[in-house]
Amino acid sequence: MHASKVETLSFYSQRLKKDMRAMVYLPRDYDELPPLPVLYFLHGRSGDETILSVLEMDTLADRMIQNGEIKPLVIVCPRIENSRGMNSAPVFENVVGSDGENRIQIGRYEDYLIEEVIPLIDRTYHVIPDKSGRYIGGVSGGGYAALHNAFRHPELFTRVGGHMPAVELQLEEEDKPFFKNMDIWKAYDPISIAKSPLMPDGLTVYLDAGDQDEGGFYEGCAILQDILRAKGITVQNHIFSGHHNVAYIKANLEKYLKFYSS
Repeated sequence: MHASKVETLSFYSQRLKKDMRAMVYLPRDYDELPPLPVLYFLHGRSGDETILSVLEMDTLADRMIQNGEIKPLVIVCPRIENSRGMNSAPVFENVVGSDGENRIQIGRYEDYLIEEVIPLIDRTYHVIPDKSGRYIGGVSGGGYAALHNAFRHPELFTRVGGHMPAVELQLEEEDKPFFKNMDIWKAYDPISIAKSPLMPDGLTVYLDAGDQDEGGFYEGCAILQDILRAKGITVQNHIFSGHHNVAYIKANLEKYLKFYSS
């Protein structure tokens, strides 16, 4: 019997022209198991790939798999920086945020995730290489990224989760470096995509936010839930106790893993 492990994968992104990284959780006896489903879990704007260890996802997954609460899976936490996971510019650039600091990264982050990270994981690890075994989720800005990537690429994912996702109801000043015009906003805004005729069916969606979420993101989740349900898309939306912070995610992470691996 072989213990689970966490690996750090370093690689060069041709889309961003820079070195990037991902942390990967491999369950116990990974080498002896059939191809496994894979969960891509995206960090928020101030995080990075170490969200896997910050949330202790490996320890929780080990326990839940051992207890038979979830099936074995691979978890991939790629670095997406403060990018919203979208194609916001043709080349990578650090942009000064509204607070005067270089806290925003623009570039081809959607292409990086879809065209580089996923194929790399499919080549490197023993995973199911199609949507039947591929899930995506994320927290805060990563939740926004998970939703629009799943909505825009339904051929790649079967389940998507937005956990306290930064789904805003209007374009805020601090977000303008990402969105050069309203067409780009609508192309990536999960609510706008859900309203459009292009919104795919076949996805299963999970939304949640804290009842004291400082961004009020439960409002966007409620609107998104109503739109998706009206289209016959399977969606659940939860308001749990808590704020917009790591403690909230850790308190509910077990529920998330059950959703992805059910």
